[in-house]
Amino acid sequence: MKSDIEIAQEAEKLRIEEVAEKAGIPRDSLEFYGKYKAKLSEEYLRELDKKEDGKLVLVTAINPTPAGEGKTTTTIGLVDALNRRGVKTVAALREPSLGPCFGIKGGAAGGGYAQVVPMEELNLHFTGDFHAITSANNLLAAMLDNHIQQGNELGIDPRSVVWKRCMDMNDRVLRNIVVGLGRKPDGMPREDHFVISVASEIMAIFCLADDLHDLKERLKKIIVAYNFKGQPVTAEDLKAVGAMAALLVDAIKPNLIQTLEHNPAIVHGGPFANIAHGCNSVRATKAAMKLGDIAVTEAGFGADLGAEKFFDIKCRKAGLHPDAVVLVATIRALKYNGGIPKDQLKEEDLDALKRGIVNLEKHIENLKKYKVPVIVTLNSFDTDTKAEIAFVESFCKERGAEFALSEVFAKGGEGGLALADKVIGILKTKKSDFAPLYPDDLPLEQKIETIAREIYGADGVSYAPAAKKELIKLKDLGMDSLPVCMAKTQYSLSDNAKALGRPSGFTVNVREIYPSAGAGFVVAVLGNIMTMPGLPKHPAAENIDVTDDGRIVGLF
Repeated sequence: MKSDIEIAQEAEKLRIEEVAEKAGIPRDSLEFYGKYKAKLSEEYLRELDKKEDGKLVLVTAINPTPAGEGKTTTTIGLVDALNRRGVKTVAALREPSLGPCFGIKGGAAGGGYAQVVPMEELNLHFTGDFHAITSANNLLAAMLDNHIQQGNELGIDPRSVVWKRCMDMNDRVLRNIVVGLGRKPDGMPREDHFVISVASEIMAIFCLADDLHDLKERLKKIIVAYNFKGQPVTAEDLKAVGAMAALLVDAIKPNLIQTLEHNPAIVHGGPFANIAHGCNSVRATKAAMKLGDIAVTEAGFGADLGAEKFFDIKCRKAGLHPDAVVLVATIRALKYNGGIPKDQLKEEDLDALKRGIVNLEKHIENLKKYKVPVIVTLNSFDTDTKAEIAFVESFCKERGAEFALSEVFAKGGEGGLALADKVIGILKTKKSDFAPLYPDDLPLEQKIETIAREIYGADGVSYAPAAKKELIKLKDLGMDSLPVCMAKTQYSLSDNAKALGRPSGFTVNVREIYPSAGAGFVVAVLGNIMTMPGLPKHPAAENIDVTDDGRIVGLF
């Protein structure tokens, strides 16, 4: 089979105004970025508010493995399949970060014959949204250090600066740095840090803001440092909000592109799910719900991270009510969870499958706690055997979850018809009684423990002394009512990346806690998770090149 990029480059694309026309979007409501990309205008987004909402379907997955799961591929294939069934369906997806594109994970355009295009442009600079987010973040950092240099009227304690610089690249040497070295005019020397742009609070704010007004209100609340009295200093105190909003004024408009089958996909925002909240923008999801009878969206990594944050942060904050959830798994990933090495996953092994399927079992149980109907779909590979597929199907049905086989990678929308039929059936026959896992008024410490026990299966939670101290500070600052964004390894239900399957008898350790006051949540960092990833020994960047005629090769 051809590579993803070969399939994408050979595909016949419609001009974006033709895709928009299919979705009922007038040409005058588009702001064009070339032939195949456009942003939706602010005027049109306001008009959409008057329309009724379609149904909302979330696609999530088991914990990721080196064998791959195909969550975005399934999302795109499902959208194409539902449209084949005559149901007007729109995708709402995240934008890819350059870090994974040049690192190890890959992009976020789907795969095989279930992709969105233009694939290379999406995975690289796209419409410049991430550049705008990075610039707004670093403008605030520059204004903070300049304020300290120019007399420090706000009495900022340089030892209590919490705002970090960012860039959209994996670069471990920037995690911990010293700035201000040199002469007196070069600034006050202090320790500083970088995070990857998709983990920055600006990204979270960008993805949770309802509109420009809400964006500015959230930017005002960003805590950048504390003064010598221990009081928070905000972006509003630094008079940085207007300029930051000016950098984001175009970026906050959702982007429209197309699937390989010419169906509309709104792709906007892209926080990581292991260190941020892992969902595309609220504006993109709401627009997709207005444009389609069904909107299909995704949340990053496994359901213990992306889906939990989608439900407990995004849906809570945006007033969304999901109608169904699709849980993606693969036979290979389940056998990997059962202890089989990556190079042996092609062989039939029902014993390994039985050992590893407990990971899927826990995710089914977790999703049911949100009172949303669950469909399990197996992303099919040609090495899957009839006995293995039958075992997984029986296992799911015994636990009250619908089941469908997905072949969208190889067959596009045609390969997703069985899944589409299950989704249509569930939306017609089963009612979602969605509710978040915990109430707003539960203290932060109990929210963390609820997620750890109910979602991860932990016996309890331990706190580093600094995290304990921060909990007290956050309560004093009136932030006890905020939801919690858990920063945790994606590879395990626990905070130990090597604990596969369904770990038990463990305690999660909270290493650090800090507020994202503008985003409206508190981040709890578990274990050794890094907010600035590093590159692997052989990064994907080594395989990427450009031909003399300007064609990009080696990008997946």
